[in-house]
Amino acid sequence: MSRTSDVAILGGGLAGLSLAIQLKQRDPSLVVTVIERRTHPVREAAFKVGESTVEIGAHYFAHVLGLREHLESEQIRKFGFRFFFSEGRNDIDRCTELGVSQLLPTPSWQLDRGRFENFLGERARELGVDFIDGATVRGIAFGDGEEAHTVDFERTQGTDAIVARWLVDASGRAGLIKRKLDLAQANDHDANAVWWRVDGFVNPNQWSADADWLQRCDPPDRWRSTNHMCGPGYWFWLIPLASGAHSLGIVCDAKMHPLETMNTFDKAMAWLYEHQPQVAASVDKPEHKLQDFLFFRHFSYGCKQVFSGERWALTGEAGLFLDPFYSPGSDFIAISNTYICDLIGKDRAGEDFAPYAAIYQQLYFSFYENTLSLYQDQYPLFGDAQVMPIKVIWDYTFYWALLAPLFFAGRIADLRMLSRLKAEFARGRALNRAVQALLREWGARNAAPLEPDRRLLDQYRIDWFHEMNRALADTLDDAAFASRIGANLAVMESLAAEVLARARTQHPGMPCGDIVPDTDRPGMREPLLPPAWYMEVA
Repeated sequence: MSRTSDVAILGGGLAGLSLAIQLKQRDPSLVVTVIERRTHPVREAAFKVGESTVEIGAHYFAHVLGLREHLESEQIRKFGFRFFFSEGRNDIDRCTELGVSQLLPTPSWQLDRGRFENFLGERARELGVDFIDGATVRGIAFGDGEEAHTVDFERTQGTDAIVARWLVDASGRAGLIKRKLDLAQANDHDANAVWWRVDGFVNPNQWSADADWLQRCDPPDRWRSTNHMCGPGYWFWLIPLASGAHSLGIVCDAKMHPLETMNTFDKAMAWLYEHQPQVAASVDKPEHKLQDFLFFRHFSYGCKQVFSGERWALTGEAGLFLDPFYSPGSDFIAISNTYICDLIGKDRAGEDFAPYAAIYQQLYFSFYENTLSLYQDQYPLFGDAQVMPIKVIWDYTFYWALLAPLFFAGRIADLRMLSRLKAEFARGRALNRAVQALLREWGARNAAPLEPDRRLLDQYRIDWFHEMNRALADTLDDAAFASRIGANLAVMESLAAEVLARARTQHPGMPCGDIVPDTDRPGMREPLLPPAWYMEVA
């Protein structure tokens, strides 16, 4: 006899379990079933990639789902992003470093995915979710009209079925609904990744004996950062995990660094010794025993449809995936799950939710396309210690100015506010595309790299940048929120004009696109970035 459910979620990983928890918290009477292929508890550390969170995802887990106590006690508070421009270097302490000297106000965490998903499974069951682990989906039948959907699955005990009004695919790259309905869609961001986990923490402070270098962060815990070792066409990550392991990975432009040069552990280590020799030597030690090794080719992709008026949806990597450079995976889980909860809530209330499914999908795809522009065709810049730090500041500003405030304020599905701010978001989108093109052109015109230097480009000391991060937590009424978005856009306008002026100082005639040059702007103003951020090439 088939089980019945209001919502059946295919996949009990990060996306599926967090959605189940969010649904039950919003409506405890809702019958939610999660079908997960793996048997719980799962292994810690070497389990799944995607361990770094940023502001939207961290806020979703900590405050929307109410899991901050677990994050504080069982995971690692992240010391922000950190970037080293250290291609081919054995003296990382002599290279440009970009990051914060102290923690910014809005927190994020490094997630041991095994530990976190075990916790999410327990929490879901406590809330009354029917969490069926060790189960493999064998068939999906969509109901016509108001008919329920049916999912057939198999466990060691035998076969079973779920009949549900709503069906949500959170199965990750398995993409059960995506495959069945032919929803896969490629994008033009051609990048690959390999990664592995090792026992023990890899401590960047072991890269130097220089007391000044070691102490310029307070606390001196660079190891808690998501550390990016950057070079032309690639970056290498180091992410600590609370179970006492370190996650390591190479992400690269497929044309500049073919996957075949790194698709085994031995090849990856040889590649690392060539491009990041000091890091390779610190990883290549007996105490850092290998736990796993995996890779993805063409990891970035889109999707033709993620929300349907016929009561199905896709979330997480079952839908789309961007790029891990700024760790947006959890952000897009947070956004899609929130839209799905709203659609199911409207259906439960007897409202016509189908028009909202179309609108939310349009918004979701626009967020995806805007964020993709940060990565697509930009990997050649990654080794440029002059242009890339400016790009990082711009990319953060774009994120904290528009998308992050929408989510923090609980307005990601507020269509009235989104309509009110339509012009501001359109201007922000156009401005970002113009700045990305400017940065790409600037990097292409640079003929020589920077000489090695010891700059710490300290994001913490940029007052307006620090304040933009802090202000994400502000509670604002509608008028104040609209005013805040307008003020944030003004900062973007000023920063874009400043970057254009600096680029033209070095390369006269640089195109400006939708950027309004300083010469066309009234009045004088203080520079937004300190002079050290604009060091000239040799």
